[in-house]
Amino acid sequence: MTETNQKYDADVAIIGYGPSGVAAANVLGQRGIKTIAIERFKDIYARARAVTINDWTMRIVQDMGLAQQQLAVMDDVHSMRWVDYEGRQLTSMPFPSSSFGFASSYCLYQPAMERVLREGAERYENVEVRYEREMSSIRQDQDGVTIETKNLVTGECETIRAKYALACDGGSSSTREQLGVKLIGDTLSVRWVVIDCRVKRWWPNRHMHTFWSDARRPVVDIPLGLGNHRWEFPLNQDESDKDFQSHEQLWKLLNSLGVTENEVEIHQHAFYNHHVRFADRWRVGRVLLCGDAAHLMPPWAGNGMQSGIRDAQNASLKLVEVLEGRLPETLLDTYEQERAPDVERYTKISVGLGMIIKRELSDAQVAAMMEEERASGDLPMVLRPPHYQRGWLQTGEGSKKVVGKFLPQPLAANCKGQVGRLDDLTGNGLIVLGANTDPASKLDAKQKAAWEKLGATFIAVRSADQRAQADNDVVDINGELIAWMQKEDVDVVVVRQDKIIAAASGNLDVPAL
Repeated sequence: MTETNQKYDADVAIIGYGPSGVAAANVLGQRGIKTIAIERFKDIYARARAVTINDWTMRIVQDMGLAQQQLAVMDDVHSMRWVDYEGRQLTSMPFPSSSFGFASSYCLYQPAMERVLREGAERYENVEVRYEREMSSIRQDQDGVTIETKNLVTGECETIRAKYALACDGGSSSTREQLGVKLIGDTLSVRWVVIDCRVKRWWPNRHMHTFWSDARRPVVDIPLGLGNHRWEFPLNQDESDKDFQSHEQLWKLLNSLGVTENEVEIHQHAFYNHHVRFADRWRVGRVLLCGDAAHLMPPWAGNGMQSGIRDAQNASLKLVEVLEGRLPETLLDTYEQERAPDVERYTKISVGLGMIIKRELSDAQVAAMMEEERASGDLPMVLRPPHYQRGWLQTGEGSKKVVGKFLPQPLAANCKGQVGRLDDLTGNGLIVLGANTDPASKLDAKQKAAWEKLGATFIAVRSADQRAQADNDVVDINGELIAWMQKEDVDVVVVRQDKIIAAASGNLDVPAL
């Protein structure tokens, strides 16, 4: 745990306590960082905005120690399909098995998901959440950040002094505005109505993510967790919000898809526009922007909220290293280097999927795209894991292509025979893994000392038909991780806390900053 100087109220202040903010609180809380979060609303936002969470994000939840609680309020995603109003299936995408320890994708009900994360953060005495607070101003100097807040109940003004701050206050972020960060891109003119329903009776293929592809009225039709379902309809040019205020008006839309009061009960509805926008900077001194404060994407790929959670983990883990004095503050510059390209990738995927849904591509073009994906032998684009090209990575001479990739998470066992997911057995720190070898033996004295200074643990991954040789050896029960490392032509990998490979055989030096 850090030694907090008396002039600081916290090491890190979190502005906004939605998915990104509460994810950061869990990551920081688990690692003993004194944290204060402020949030306008005490109650969790009742509307379900995000609809999916994939294996990569679930691995972050696993790192928080909340995987089982989260799985209890979600369902596996079966597949995606694109159909027209005549009932013809234009194309489909099954969801394959994952190599990261979870299903490829889950459907969720966001208020329930956020409740799990909030309850998780409540485990930590070093995390304080101040609800019903609004940020009035933010200023920073060479030593820290000063945040002026207003208590929305009493009207009193309060000051928070922190070493660093995370701006997780959404697409209309006042933090971003006060920092002078520009939001570049477009807000699309088409207005959408979102209708959330509770399921009463099953209808054909209700479990599939269905996109009704039509140039005039494309529709998103997807299951949510806990027996909920959602439809998203675009409004035509001659329609406005006032045309869809009552349940009677909303039923006209649902009935057009063959959905009646026999199948669902309307729960709530809302209106919104799609955005394709990026902040021109993700770091301003001691303040880092996360989630919608840094980027906004259309919903078609289901990765808006997830990208925010990934941002929060990445930024928080880097802040831990800086606060604990293991790495210099320049590490924070690698946050945007790593996360911005991945967000851009998902935004492009989202825009492309939207073109399919809105019939901006011909059936032949769509079929050709899908066939090209299938022929590649790779996962569908929307499910492909990250591969960072820049950041805190060893990309010098001799470095392998595996650097920057996400480590697989197979079923494994420890020396005592306890079986579980790999991460649960290796812990959440920096690790050096060797495939059927002691990884420490593959490093020279300087390299070993450098990784040890950063707190690395050295672990040998053994085949199931071998004897363990050290108490912390891990057994790769099905041989999946060892086979993957052989395919990548490495016998040692250095794995960061976010399970991204920082260095590998060929160049095992600590990445420079």
